Amino acid sequence: MALFDQFGNDDVRALVEQYPLAWVCAGSGAAMDASLLPLIGVFDGEGRLVELIGHLMRSNPLHASLAKDSAATILFRGPDAYVSPEHAGRRDWAPTWNYAQVQIGAEIIFDDALTEYALTQLIDAMESGRAQPWSIDELGPRYESMKPHIIGFRARVKSLSGKFKLGQDERPDTLHTILDALPGGSMAAWMRRFNAGR
Repeated sequence: MALFDQFGNDDVRALVEQYPLAWVCAGSGAAMDASLLPLIGVFDGEGRLVELIGHLMRSNPLHASLAKDSAATILFRGPDAYVSPEHAGRRDWAPTWNYAQVQIGAEIIFDDALTEYALTQLIDAMESGRAQPWSIDELGPRYESMKPHIIGFRARVKSLSGKFKLGQDERPDTLHTILDALPGGSMAAWMRRFNAGR
């Protein structure tokens, strides 16, 4: 297995939870439909991602495509950053781009009965930690008029691959120079995650 293809269930979970907006794609070539949709992961007892919960507008062309053929590709993009030789402190070093991504092959199952649950799960996840978390009940009667235009779905995971290119191939001294030079934030945190103990 290639160096950047090595990751664990906890890495997938962290990426899905920190970067929930994913491309959901159906079809291929000129017939491909795709939309960015926020998704909530469901994990089994061993921490494996087994499905994703989401929703979309019924008028979205992706709904019609996936109703005909339930096979989908879901693409999560995590942190990314351009890394300059200036960050590495070396003029004999080539610039690169660090990133994390997960690609999922899934079967999409639409379910009217799942719509309210999908909306509530997403809102609860996004509002968690706020001083005054918002609740769907605050929409009042407007919510009932919106619901018929939305449908919930489960995306059952059939395959999963990922690439976490986060400096694992750098010499320790170069890695630490890059980490010291990068602005604080998610890229440095993810690089530390994949280079613990180096």
